[in-house]
Amino acid sequence: MSGAVIALKVDYDLIGVYVLGLITAFGGGAVRNLFIGIPITQLWQQNSLFIIALITISIVFLLPSKAVIFLSRWNILDAIGLSAFAVQGAMYAQASELPIFAVMFSAAITGAGGGIIRDVLAQEKPMVFRQDVYVLWAILAGFVIGMDWITEAYQFYLVFIVILICRTISHRYGWSLPKRSLHHVEKDRSKNYIEKSAKLG
Repeated sequence: MSGAVIALKVDYDLIGVYVLGLITAFGGGAVRNLFIGIPITQLWQQNSLFIIALITISIVFLLPSKAVIFLSRWNILDAIGLSAFAVQGAMYAQASELPIFAVMFSAAITGAGGGIIRDVLAQEKPMVFRQDVYVLWAILAGFVIGMDWITEAYQFYLVFIVILICRTISHRYGWSLPKRSLHHVEKDRSKNYIEKSAKLG
């Protein structure tokens, strides 16, 4: 859904909506499979998930514009995707008996990878790198699962719910990680260069 919404925002046509929707849903999982050694062919064995994704994208395309704007404003679709994919990615890596850092990476790339590819194809800066506490929640899910603190099936659902709530709250209140910008330095240099050139002129 989130991929389809982004495609509509940047005025892509029907094919663009389906491509961005599918990339968002399956892109992170495809990258994860390459990194942790799962055969990439497994991606094409998820017929039911492909059908669900195609139906969901079609619904988004047909929804009234106000409904699409409402869904994107609350960002709940992206939060659900991040939470579900992060837990799934961590479970895949854990099942392969990989070390904890691999589990954390798998959770992060599965949760955020599709969104990164989506934003690049939409010609936008990837949201995961510039705003909100995004990928940190996926890494946290990977850490909890990679530490083998989760042993029962219901606990995985609890992790999903906690990550979903944290992601929704962080988006709602605009939480962000520390960052630095060099724009002001470049602007000062440009200003000084122009002033010196004017004086020499």
